[in-house]
Amino acid sequence: MTKRRTSRWTGLAAGLLAQALLLAVLETTAGVGVAGLAVGAACAVIIAAALARGLARRPGEELGPASWVTLARATLAVGVAALTVESFTHDVPVALLVVLSAVALVLDLADGPLARRTGTATALGARFDGEIDAFLILALSVYVVPAYGAWVLAAGAARYVFLAGECLLPWMRASIPRREWRRVAAGTQGVVLTVAAADVLPHTLMEILLAAALALLAASFGSVVWWLWRHRAEAPAIEADAVRPAPGPVRTGVATAISALALVLVWVAVVAPDHPNRLTLGGFARLPLELLAVVALAVLLPTAPRRMLAVIAGAVLSVLLLVKVLNIGFFTAFDRPFKPVDDSGYLGIGIETLRDGVGRSYADLVVVVAAVLSVVVLAIPVLALLRVTRVAAAHRDWALRSAAVLGALWVALYVAGTPVASSSTASLAVQEVRLVHTGLADRGALARELTHDRFRATPGDQLLTGLRGKDVLLVFVESYGKVAIQGSSLSPGVDAVLHRGSAQLQAAGFSARSAFLTSPTFGGLSWLAHSTMQSGIKVDGQRRYNQLVADNRLTLTAAFKRAGWRAVGALPANHRAWPEGFSYYHYDKIYDRRNLGYRGPGFGLPPMPDQYALAALQRRELAPPDRKPLFAEVDLISSHTPWTKIPRLIPWDQVGDGSIFNRIPPAASSRASLLGDSTRARKAYGQSIEYSLSTLFSFVQRYGNDNTVLVVLGDHQPSTVVSGQGASHDVPISVIAHDPKVLDQIAGWRWQDGLLPSSQAPVWPMAAFRDRFLGAFGSTPSSD
Repeated sequence: MTKRRTSRWTGLAAGLLAQALLLAVLETTAGVGVAGLAVGAACAVIIAAALARGLARRPGEELGPASWVTLARATLAVGVAALTVESFTHDVPVALLVVLSAVALVLDLADGPLARRTGTATALGARFDGEIDAFLILALSVYVVPAYGAWVLAAGAARYVFLAGECLLPWMRASIPRREWRRVAAGTQGVVLTVAAADVLPHTLMEILLAAALALLAASFGSVVWWLWRHRAEAPAIEADAVRPAPGPVRTGVATAISALALVLVWVAVVAPDHPNRLTLGGFARLPLELLAVVALAVLLPTAPRRMLAVIAGAVLSVLLLVKVLNIGFFTAFDRPFKPVDDSGYLGIGIETLRDGVGRSYADLVVVVAAVLSVVVLAIPVLALLRVTRVAAAHRDWALRSAAVLGALWVALYVAGTPVASSSTASLAVQEVRLVHTGLADRGALARELTHDRFRATPGDQLLTGLRGKDVLLVFVESYGKVAIQGSSLSPGVDAVLHRGSAQLQAAGFSARSAFLTSPTFGGLSWLAHSTMQSGIKVDGQRRYNQLVADNRLTLTAAFKRAGWRAVGALPANHRAWPEGFSYYHYDKIYDRRNLGYRGPGFGLPPMPDQYALAALQRRELAPPDRKPLFAEVDLISSHTPWTKIPRLIPWDQVGDGSIFNRIPPAASSRASLLGDSTRARKAYGQSIEYSLSTLFSFVQRYGNDNTVLVVLGDHQPSTVVSGQGASHDVPISVIAHDPKVLDQIAGWRWQDGLLPSSQAPVWPMAAFRDRFLGAFGSTPSSD
C-alpha cells in the first residue's frame, strides 16, 4: 500500500523537477528574466497543486503512461508561458516557442490512444489532458495578442469562463457525452495559434484562420452548454449518486494546507503596506489587531451571522486591498496616494494614454490582465476569510485561546512602541473616509475661491498693455522638472544644453530670466498644471478641473484674446474634440494631431516630434504678414513618458510635412520606463529633455524677432522612476525676450539671469503666476 501511494506522487515530483529544469534552460539559452521565470514557476506550482487535489479526491486512480505524456506536455506548456511573458519586455526566440508548442501538440495525439491501448484511461487523466490543452491555448493566445489584437484572448479564456460556470451553476458539472469533433475543435486552436506565433502566413489570411478556429471553438462550447442546459434536471441526481470517499491522510493534509494558505492570504492582505517604500519583508512582519478581532468575534457567533461577518469583513478588506494596490501605483506614478473622489475618473484616460504609448493590442492585454487581477484581489479575501472563520469556529477553544494570547502580545508590543503591533488597515479605512469627505467638501471651497477674480471684468484696453505688439508663446515642456537640472545624474547633460541655449539666444539678441514654480501635479496629468498656470487657481485633481472649466474665470488665453491678440493652441497630443478649449480657454484655433498635417511616424506616445509642431506653428500662424499679434500655448511632448523613441533635430528647411522622419531613426529607443529600469529610464528621460530644449532654442534662434516673447516651463516632474520618492513638485520656468523692456517689467520678481535657475532661485506656487504676470505687464485689476 505504501509503495502504491508513493508511486502516485512520483509523477508530481518528476513534473515539477522537469519544469524547473526547463525554466533554468530557458533562462540560460533564451534570456528569460525574472517575470518569465516567476510566471513559469507559478504555473508549474498551480498545475502540481491541481493534480495533487485530483489525486487526493480519487484514491483509487493512478498516473498511468498517458498521464506521464500529459505531464511532459504540461512541462512544455510552462515553457511556452514563460517565453510568452518575456516577449512583452524583449524579443524571444520565436522558433523555440513554436517548437515547444508544436511538440506539445504532437504529444497530445499520443496520450489518449495510449491510455485506451494500455487500459489505463481514467476520469482524472482525461480531465488533466483537457486542462493542459486549455493552458497551452491560453499561453499561445496571449503571445499573439500584439500581432492580432485582444479578441484572440477569447480562445484562451473560453475554458476558464466555462470553469467559472461550473463553480456557479451546479447543472454545468454534469458529465457530458464524448464527441470527437469537440476534441478536434480544441486541437485546432493550438495548431492555428502556433502557426500565428510562427508568423509564416500573410496577416489577413492568418486573421481569417484565427476567426474560423474561434468560431469552431465557440460552436464546441455552445453545444456543450446547450446539452447541459437541456439535461439540467438530471444534475441533482448525478450529484446525489456521487459517493464522496472518506477523507484520507492526503486529503486531510491538503485541507490543512488550504486552511493555512487562507490564513496567510488574509494576514498578508491585512498587513500589506500601501507605499512602495514599505514593500519589504519587514513591512509584512506585523501582528494585525483587525484580524484577531474578526476571528474572535466570528468564533462567538452562530453559523449564519458568522458567515455574514466573514463576507462583510472580507468585502471591506478586499476594497481596502485594492486601495492599497492603487496607492502603491499612485505613489509610484504621481508620488501621492489614490484619492477616491478625484481619481476614479482617470480609468478611461489611463487606458487611452496606455494605448498611445505602447499600442492598442498591448494596452488591451494589460487592461484585461488588470481586470482579472482586480477580480482576484476582490474575491480572495472574502473566500479566504470564510475559510478561516469556519475552521476557527470548528476549533472554538483553540481559536479563542490563540486570539487571547496574540491579543495580549499585541497590547505589549503597542505599549513598547514597536510597529509590529499593527492596525494599519483600520487606519487606512478611516483615512479613505476622510479623503472622500474632504473631496466632497472641496467643491464648496473651490466655488468660493472662483468668485474672487481680480481681472474678471478688466476691459481689453487695460490688459497686458506692456506686451502690445508682441507674439507671446506659453510653452510647456512635458515632464521638465527640477530633477532635470539639479541634483541628479542626468543634470549635467541638460545643464549643458541650457548653457549652449543661453549662448545661442544671446548671440541672437535674446535674454532670459528664470526661477521655479511648484506644480500642482507630479509625474503626469499635465492638464492640471496647464489649467493652474492659465487660471491662477490650484487644480490638483480632475474634480477641480471639471468645476473650473465650467466657470468663467479669466485665463491667460482669454486675457490675451480680450486685449486684441489672436489666441491659438498647439496641442499635438490631442486627437479628439476638446470643447473646453473654446468654451473656457476661448482659443480662436486649436491645432492637434488631426489638423497639423503631419505625415511622419509616431514616437512612442508622442505622435510627432516637437520640431514639426513648432515648424507647423511658424508656417501657419507666425509667418503670414499683416496679422494680429499672436498668443499661443504650445505643448512640447517629445519628453513624454515612456521615452521609448526620441527624435533627432534636423535642419528646419527639411521638416516639410514630417515624412522625412520616416527615414531618420530615432536617437534612442527602449522600454526603459516600462520595465522599471530607473537607470535606463533616467538616461532616456534626460535625452528627451535635451532634445525638446535644443529644438526650442533652435526655433527661437531661427525664427525669433524683436517681438518674440516666450514663457517656457515644465508642467510637472517626471515619475518616481526618474525623480525618486519624495521629490519636490518644482519645475523650471524662464521668460525669454528680445526686447529688453519686456524683462525690465519683471525686474521686481528678482528672477535669475539666464535659462538655468540655481537652488537659490525664487520658488512660486504655479497658481500665483497668472496674477503676477498680468500685473507686471500692465493689467489693471477690475473693481470687483
